[in-house]
Amino acid sequence: MVPTGAYGTWPSPIDAALAARHDGRPEYVGVVGDEVWWTAPRPTEGGRRALVRRRADGAEESVLPAPWNVRSRVIEYGGLPWTGLARAEGGPLVVFAHFADQRLYAYEPDARDGAPPRPLTPLSDIGGGRRWVDPVLHPERSEVWCVLEEFTGPRPTDVRRVLVAVPLDGTAADDRGAIRELSDGRHRFVTGPRLSPDGRQAAWIGWDHPRMPWDGTEVLLADVGSDGAFGPARTVAGGPGESVPQVGWTAGGQLLHVSDRSGWWNLYRTDPAGGGEPVALCPRPEEFGGPLWKIGLTWFQPLENGLVAVVHGRGATALGILDPESGELVDAAGPWTEWAATLAARGTRVVGVAASPRSAYEVVELDTRTGRARVIGSAHEDPVDPSYYPEPQIRTFTGPDDREIHAHVYPPHSPDRTPSGQELPPYVVWAHGGPTGHAPLVLDLEIAYFTSRGIGVAEVNYGGSTGYGREYRERLREQWGVVDVEDCAAVAEALAAEGTADPARLAVRGGSAGGWTAAASLVSSEVYACGTIIYPILDLLGWATDETHDFESQYLESLVGPLADVPARYRERSPIDHVERISAPFLLLQGLDDVICPPAQAERFLARTAGRGIPHAYLSFDGEGHGFRRAETMVRSLEAELSLYAQTFGIPRPDVPLLELKT
Repeated sequence: MVPTGAYGTWPSPIDAALAARHDGRPEYVGVVGDEVWWTAPRPTEGGRRALVRRRADGAEESVLPAPWNVRSRVIEYGGLPWTGLARAEGGPLVVFAHFADQRLYAYEPDARDGAPPRPLTPLSDIGGGRRWVDPVLHPERSEVWCVLEEFTGPRPTDVRRVLVAVPLDGTAADDRGAIRELSDGRHRFVTGPRLSPDGRQAAWIGWDHPRMPWDGTEVLLADVGSDGAFGPARTVAGGPGESVPQVGWTAGGQLLHVSDRSGWWNLYRTDPAGGGEPVALCPRPEEFGGPLWKIGLTWFQPLENGLVAVVHGRGATALGILDPESGELVDAAGPWTEWAATLAARGTRVVGVAASPRSAYEVVELDTRTGRARVIGSAHEDPVDPSYYPEPQIRTFTGPDDREIHAHVYPPHSPDRTPSGQELPPYVVWAHGGPTGHAPLVLDLEIAYFTSRGIGVAEVNYGGSTGYGREYRERLREQWGVVDVEDCAAVAEALAAEGTADPARLAVRGGSAGGWTAAASLVSSEVYACGTIIYPILDLLGWATDETHDFESQYLESLVGPLADVPARYRERSPIDHVERISAPFLLLQGLDDVICPPAQAERFLARTAGRGIPHAYLSFDGEGHGFRRAETMVRSLEAELSLYAQTFGIPRPDVPLLELKT
């Protein structure tokens, strides 16, 4: 007989160290000859991103040893940091961005002399320096074409972005003048160029402040001369009210792009000559794209035979193969419920990254001839008996004004314990970051860390989340701090009202934009007994006036409203201006190297909270930026969070360090 135990007291083999070791996911898959390459997290190696290759014989190995860190900082969130090419002699050539100095490097991993990577680009001591992303090798010209982000002054908004050609011979390593500029710099933000099959045209995406890429972008097209120079760029798709997150070419020279002109991100074919309206290839009330948080994300990949691999869905996503002529779409079979925005192809094989509620993200290959999908890299291995994993429930709740709210509910679950008596479990409401993002339906050992101990989790895809069309996404326009807070509270209250959760033991938790929602919830709601606030936005006025990076520096114009028109609204909604309303204990976690949500905001917030009698704790971490990457940081944070809940909910947890709460 399974013993009984009070919720929150259950023993679990999923400790914080195990959850930390399995944090992160493979990204940016690519094909180099017969090999598949990708980047992978290394939490126990200082949080670096490794470049991994799967050889033709199936062997998987790191291309570069520590401390090489294949990660770009363009727009701070980065993007595609590498490109590779198979050569008839000498083995593959790879070009990558190294996080520490943000230079581009060239490397020949199979070279007989074992030479280390050599720099291709120069350093700069102005502001944030020079950064590079979304590279494409141009072997005929011995160049790599990519996006250059170049700071022109000390402020985070003193920056320009332009498409450039970097010579592969290293002559630009100490000479900025050796780098050719390809685009005219008319747009504040650009993606990398996509060359037509004949090499005579290049397409890319551009947009400007105050729009974010999910508000409106343009598809730009330029002729490429025999000297590699771009002609005048012209807009062939998109616009101020139309979001295009990806553009690409078919093998036959047709230009494809994803657009939300119908209210859903769908796939379109565009005439490169600019004639006529774009043609929808598979019009559906589904998303065939997503928010462009990183430069170089891919939701579709044309194949040599004219078919197109697509990531699509509503809420959850699938990998499908689309016939662009008939509109027929066939999904790959398999257990996966979430496909990341990264695809590559070799012949009739498609490679992507996918996960499910029972498996973490892994590299998956689909053979389009047979329909067979198989895991080929970063394979999920159960670190514990999977009976400890939570069983998610896909739920739709009703919020204010009868609006739908999507959520994933993870009840407490353990094979070792059953609840005792009539007790109801505590629940933590998770608010995802973004806020223009979503919580995927995948295995997350941080969630399992709590559910296996008897604490439920509810991930809320509040109004403003992606995956449910533009109308759902637009619910947050000028309503940030209102709709997100209301939707999270509505889910919490519904769980309590239906007898799923203990109304006296509810908590809220979030990071980044989710940290804002958690803090705003503690200020404006009495639903929660405590909260965990992770690298948050707390002061809207500060964030809107040079206290964040350039990419999001005008994000609040749409989330809150134009600062010039509604300055009072910025003060009304900022948690930092209403700390006197907080009555619940909280934990604040902050990376000291965070340039997106800087520690200065957390420190001002704490200064105003001090002496008000509210139990709280503040943990800050040297060397961590926006999003914790080091195993030791994640362990300390997760154990501190559990200790907060244990103390607030009256749960004995002697197995984790006691979090000291100050008043």
